[in-house]
Amino acid sequence: MAINLKGIISPYNALKQAGKKPHTVQYPFEKKEAAERYRGFHYNDLEECIGCGTCATICQNEAIDMIFIEGIETTNGDSGLRPRVDNGRCCWCALCVDSCPTGSLSLTKEYLHVSEDPDSFLLIPGLDNPEGKEKISWISNGNSLLDYQRVPMPELEGKERVKSFAEVVLGYSEEQARAEAARCVGCGICTDNCPVHMHIPEYINAIARGDDEMAVKIIYDNNPLGETCGKVCTRRCEEICAVSKRGEPIAIRWLKRYATEKAKNKDILKEIVNPVILPPNGHSVGIIGAGPGGLTVAYYLALRGFDVTIYEAKDHAGGMIMYGIPKYRLPLDSIEKQIEYMKSIGVKILFNTKVGKDISFNELKQKHEAIYIGIGFEVPYKLGIKGEDAEGSIQAINFLRAINSEKHVEIGNKVVVVGGGNVAIDAARVSRRLGAEVTILYRRRVEDMPADWEEIEGAEDEGVVIHPQAIPLEIITDENNKVKAIKYANAEMIPDPKGGRPRPKIIEGDEHIIEVTSVIAAIGQEADYSFLPDEVINAIEIKRGRIVVNEYQQTKLPWLFAGGDIANRRADAISAIADGYRAVQGIEKLLLNEDIKNGGRLN
Repeated sequence: MAINLKGIISPYNALKQAGKKPHTVQYPFEKKEAAERYRGFHYNDLEECIGCGTCATICQNEAIDMIFIEGIETTNGDSGLRPRVDNGRCCWCALCVDSCPTGSLSLTKEYLHVSEDPDSFLLIPGLDNPEGKEKISWISNGNSLLDYQRVPMPELEGKERVKSFAEVVLGYSEEQARAEAARCVGCGICTDNCPVHMHIPEYINAIARGDDEMAVKIIYDNNPLGETCGKVCTRRCEEICAVSKRGEPIAIRWLKRYATEKAKNKDILKEIVNPVILPPNGHSVGIIGAGPGGLTVAYYLALRGFDVTIYEAKDHAGGMIMYGIPKYRLPLDSIEKQIEYMKSIGVKILFNTKVGKDISFNELKQKHEAIYIGIGFEVPYKLGIKGEDAEGSIQAINFLRAINSEKHVEIGNKVVVVGGGNVAIDAARVSRRLGAEVTILYRRRVEDMPADWEEIEGAEDEGVVIHPQAIPLEIITDENNKVKAIKYANAEMIPDPKGGRPRPKIIEGDEHIIEVTSVIAAIGQEADYSFLPDEVINAIEIKRGRIVVNEYQQTKLPWLFAGGDIANRRADAISAIADGYRAVQGIEKLLLNEDIKNGGRLN
């Protein structure tokens, strides 16, 4: 009979395991260390996070929601929200980490949590596990699902630009626009920083999915000068773009430009926007000035059934966007298309009608129930130095207005522009196109210049020389009182005792002279209120040259509203448009007998 030795010996083989340690981890008394790239509980750097909600949007398990946390303030660029993770739903796929624009979100090697309370699995990363910062195992470096590189905007080369007033920016192709729009995470952080609170993620999403006409409709919902803003907006939205935290911001302005340029003329624009125009309501409103603010008031009130008339002193509408912005930035046909569209929906504009000269302010008051003033700052400041009244000493605002009106201005071949804002840059770049060598004298450092960096770089590309920390002392003239040279002094920067930006101080003896044919001053402007009767001036409040208004742009005279440069310090088109939009709400509430005392915000 055969004996099965294997069967007899096998039970004894188990005895050799008796001296070995068990494989089971005795939780909670001990735990096993996770791998270096293990994906465990989330950690969030609460200071770096801006509450954009991209993590919640991309989560396929709907395991993340955004909540307010005490101590986190809502600011421009930060929603005040922070992610909360339901670890009962999370599968730790790390999509949220790989799509976090700021890189604040990560995963840790922590994975153990035992509780009978299901709510305890709802954890606020970074707040409920501050120690997780020391145990981070998964970050998005090299794994990001986002594209941080902007699609470059095609432009004319600097040497080509100065040969004509052709538009510098060439615009996105359809393929480029779709690619750039696809970079947007749709968080809406940008909307809060836009003065008009435009529906930015919505129209960018429309472009991304190929619906350009819908993008135009969305843009015109609260901005009647979308194409203008698509070309010259100061793009505060881009300053706080979530993607810009680790890359280049979405080209919000250029995408707006791309969409609005699809409407080649005012008829196509009207067909696309297809505005709803309410029947006449019997109320009349007068608007002084056809600048961005005045046009905005007129457009939206006309849509709401109001009888609206704009009184414009010049022969074209647009204000500073027409007469101050050079045509290489904003072509005339673009402006005219937008104006003609507004006129087609009922906006009336009386050109060459200067209030205070061709018609009195009191006559306007008799004709209209409410008046909006949007005259802008058109009276230039003087340099206050000897010789500035000489022939060849020009104010930038007058120079740009003349050029945009296709008038000849003799500047010679060597120009000095004094100033550091966008007007100074525009004057310098226009002078280059007229064939002159151009030097900008600016009293502070280049980094202190209020002009857009994009405009500064554009000027330098076109050969404009920027001389910072230079203070003009005198314009030297010849025997015929024509500009011959300008004397300036170099300055050193000294700390401001009040904690502001450093101030320039002339370096004694460090004076220089530049031979020039023209000097163009661009150091600021102010408003001309001479058309207002004394009783109006005395009834309203003016501080530092600007009319004081409430949240609806309403002055102390309930029927009088004001906006743009004369009511805010931003001095850009989008701020004027925002003022106009708020005034529309105020005027509508006033004339329709609604309460406007409780305040409010834009839609």
